[in-house]
Amino acid sequence: MSKFLYITDQDEYADHSFIGPLFQKYLTKHFDINTTFFSNTKNEIEFEEKGRIIIPKKFQNNILEELEKAQINLNQFQFVVIRNNIELLKEVLDKKQNYNFKVGFRLSFPKRIAKLQTDEANNKKSLFDAITNKIKTYSEINLINKCDIFLPTSFQMKNDYFKDVKTRSFVIPSAIDPENLHDNIQHKGSEKRFFYAGTLDKLREFETILEAFSNINSSNYKLMISTKDPEYLDDLLVKFDNIKDNIEIYNASNRNDLLDLIAKADIGLAVLPNIALFNSSTPMKVLDYYSSAIPCIMSKNENNSSIFEDNISAWFTDFDKESIKNKLEYIISLSKDEITQVGINGQNRLLAVRNYERIAADLAHQLNIL
Repeated sequence: MSKFLYITDQDEYADHSFIGPLFQKYLTKHFDINTTFFSNTKNEIEFEEKGRIIIPKKFQNNILEELEKAQINLNQFQFVVIRNNIELLKEVLDKKQNYNFKVGFRLSFPKRIAKLQTDEANNKKSLFDAITNKIKTYSEINLINKCDIFLPTSFQMKNDYFKDVKTRSFVIPSAIDPENLHDNIQHKGSEKRFFYAGTLDKLREFETILEAFSNINSSNYKLMISTKDPEYLDDLLVKFDNIKDNIEIYNASNRNDLLDLIAKADIGLAVLPNIALFNSSTPMKVLDYYSSAIPCIMSKNENNSSIFEDNISAWFTDFDKESIKNKLEYIISLSKDEITQVGINGQNRLLAVRNYERIAADLAHQLNIL
């Protein structure tokens, strides 16, 4: 079985909801896989079960040499894929001629561009930042074009930010694990429970969603919010005293706690502003919702429309308070059975077109024909 090294940019203790099922579970049916993670506390490289390699952060700028010092024969690997970190990619490409492996670059999310747009939303973006971004993007494209394969989250992401990449590309989208679905816990109350999970900041304009809730002609709902940005949320909620009794705030400490909360909801919220950064891929929260067969209200865009069908497997809305308000009122008017059926339809659709087992098989085929 061919050996595969996946060099991630992740901390050893992070919740790896994408890396775990795809690279450490289903892709192992096709390759002998080692996956690296970084540690801020360890001083030596450590080997764990399931091919995990924990590397001290201090070694990140010389990772291949340190792996060899740890008695890892890099010539045994047929494939080395780097996740997101362009400096790690540069190191691997610089030393590629010493080995026999093919190199891939995985882009899960354009983090630098996201930061730039967040700074712009907060009026912190400068001309220098814009120029620096163009220079870095040009450099990144040159490096990716030296790879054997490019693995973006979507073709739209590639076309929006890396359209000049010429190397072979294979899309690896976020998906659901068909062996790790969660029961939808039906609560006994008559209210409809909406759930929002994730980041809150100016770029996501969550205030627009709160404005929509504050204007709906019903109080028969709960808005459950789990976020790592409680102070930002507190500042927002000051303006919405009229709906405070309908809001429940959580801070799920890990992925399992988050999934337990989601399973108690009726509808997931994944409505985001109409910008390229959000339109280019399916948010991970959508996959989390549908893993519990929780149907989702989401942005009306080409990416979502290519997967779901409005009012059948999801609900689409434009990103403005009136459109969101109208869609919320429509959903609240539905019976619980009708809402449940939308969730089941959406989950079945994702199992057909967006499940990690199928993606792993397709990726293995693409790698084996390089």
